[in-house]
Amino acid sequence: MKKEEKGFTLLEILLVVAAIAILAGIVILAINPNKQLGDTRNAQRKVDINTILNAVYQYSVDNNGTLPAGIATTTSTEICITSATSGQCAASGKLYLGDLTLAEKYLVSMPLEPVASNRGTDGIGYRIQQTVNGRVSILAPFGENGVGTTTVTR
Repeated sequence: MKKEEKGFTLLEILLVVAAIAILAGIVILAINPNKQLGDTRNAQRKVDINTILNAVYQYSVDNNGTLPAGIATTTSTEICITSATSGQCAASGKLYLGDLTLAEKYLVSMPLEPVASNRGTDGIGYRIQQTVNGRVSILAPFGENGVGTTTVTR
């Protein structure tokens, strides 16, 4: 008589592992992490440009309707990073908004575009302009997942 042994065969274990791998692959494709990360960065861009616009308008309220120097152009210009000087910003063609971060009164520092490669030298990746009607627009030109440029105007 032969003694009956209990346990799983190698073939059964391999089939279970293969089934789990296939299911995990399907779940990962359904979740689409690249799309989720892109949507998250787009949401961050929207928050950032709203933050900058709120700081500009708070500055304007505190200074009798005067906007920070340099915004009076209808050409969109990239905003300079907090750590740069006005001379560095002018040399690289960026707009210096140091009045907003001076003594951390309106902003602690300028928010940065989430993807570092989208920022120019000494720039934050976001652009600012004044419309012909005198309204201020902040632009986030590097939207992902088909979003394109996100703009907030007040």
